[in-house]
Amino acid sequence: MTFRRFTRKYLLGIIAILVSVVVFLVPFIFIVLQAAKDPKQAGLMGFTWPTDWQISKNFIDVIQTNDYQLLAAFINSIVLTVVSVAIMVVFAAMVGYLLQRKRTRLNHLVNFLVLAGLIVPPAVVPTIWVLQGLGIFDTLVGMILVEATFGLSFAILLFRAFVATIPRELDEAAIIDGAGAMRLFFQVILPLLRPVVVTVVVVQAVAVFNDFTGPLYFLPGSDNPTVQLTLYNFQSQSVSQFNLLFMNILLITIPPLIMYIFFNRQIVAGMTSGAVKG
Repeated sequence: MTFRRFTRKYLLGIIAILVSVVVFLVPFIFIVLQAAKDPKQAGLMGFTWPTDWQISKNFIDVIQTNDYQLLAAFINSIVLTVVSVAIMVVFAAMVGYLLQRKRTRLNHLVNFLVLAGLIVPPAVVPTIWVLQGLGIFDTLVGMILVEATFGLSFAILLFRAFVATIPRELDEAAIIDGAGAMRLFFQVILPLLRPVVVTVVVVQAVAVFNDFTGPLYFLPGSDNPTVQLTLYNFQSQSVSQFNLLFMNILLITIPPLIMYIFFNRQIVAGMTSGAVKG
């Protein structure tokens, strides 16, 4: 194979790799370099090699800021992510199963509401009003319900597409064996949904963990900080500690990055299975 034929055959792949490097890898390298600099050099915001490496010092300073607020924020973000994603998986799987298996007059209305949840942007002020009426505004419980609600539509669409690949004969066999509705779903159907469950867990966990505007609007104050809101500790109108700011960004970027690295194949498999077979 000549170089020209090789270039023509793999040109799009080569371009995609180069674009990915520029869009994702270069900013990450910039974050690492800034996080390793001293305050004066980091304030220049240049893409340069640190003259004095201060990774360990910056790391300790970020951890100790505001009485170890970042550690408390990590705990809050983990609780928020785990509980809200668990609610999404259970309810989305149930709704997706019913929409695919049960044909009723309400299906069109439910499908419309699911699509509306993807298209219509979240209404901040009415949501705050509802949370205040329920007495859960500025609480971790209220934030969990908000995150779970915002992610339901996407999860329902994935589960519904994947349920279409499961033969109805399995449902009928389980019913003949005496399985009730709950036993049929949790013991027969849900184990078969493992690929899409992994996809929803990873994608939505990263989305919830990285959410900035949600906690900013619905979880204000410093009582229940999340990792994204800790960025305010190092930047204001008068003072900007860019070395600590980028170290904080680096620390809160590592967990989602690890999840994507380890579950990359499962994410692709879960998304393509329902799309191809459904």
